[in-house]
Amino acid sequence: MLSDRRNSRLTDIAAASGQDKATALRLLDVLLREGFVVRDPDSKRYALGPEIFVLGAAAAARFDPRPIARPSLIRLVSAFEDSAILSIARGAESVCIDVEPGSFPIRANYLEVGSRRPLGAGAGSLALLSWLPDSEIEALTPSLKIQLRRYPGLTGRVLAQHIAASRRRGYALMLDLVVDRMGGIAMPILGVDGRPVAAISIAALTERIVSREKILAEALRREVAACEALGRPGHASPAAGR
Repeated sequence: MLSDRRNSRLTDIAAASGQDKATALRLLDVLLREGFVVRDPDSKRYALGPEIFVLGAAAAARFDPRPIARPSLIRLVSAFEDSAILSIARGAESVCIDVEPGSFPIRANYLEVGSRRPLGAGAGSLALLSWLPDSEIEALTPSLKIQLRRYPGLTGRVLAQHIAASRRRGYALMLDLVVDRMGGIAMPILGVDGRPVAAISIAALTERIVSREKILAEALRREVAACEALGRPGHASPAAGR
């Protein structure tokens, strides 16, 4: 919950995690002692601690899509002026791990590193969900139905239709369902096993996506292909030699 900076007070952390305050406080106390969480003595607000960076560095040494995808985000923003986002799946959620802000001004609270959404709530998270095997989507569905209640337009039937449409066209498209007059177009980066390891999306006003859908989709296809080529075994990583 703390990867989302809006969850900094005990009340917010407890509500976001579905725990009562006493349980959340007990867990936070343990994390404080181990260095995974810090607490400002004046504001009483919590934040991620230094041990998180140690774990992050260890995980990045195994696989980190950010160095591979970062040039693609930059190229997409340069070409279209709208924000480009890199997301990964964690359980039943999509997590934003990198953003290249566009020069075309919009206001969207999900354009932050660490922001989380249920899989299917947004173009990037829809791309991550749609390319999972049907058996995994079925297993995730009960949890997703609960999480998606905060998005009235995203019923189970609507989500199933979007998954089918994404697979049919080869990219995910979601307009006006998460944020009014806003939308996204996205494509998954697939690993050698055919599973989605990340997704690149472009977030923009709905009218800017609709008027350029085919062009945006083709640009995403090129960038995803470049990322997949760089991620294949035996190919030198962009971070190699650092």
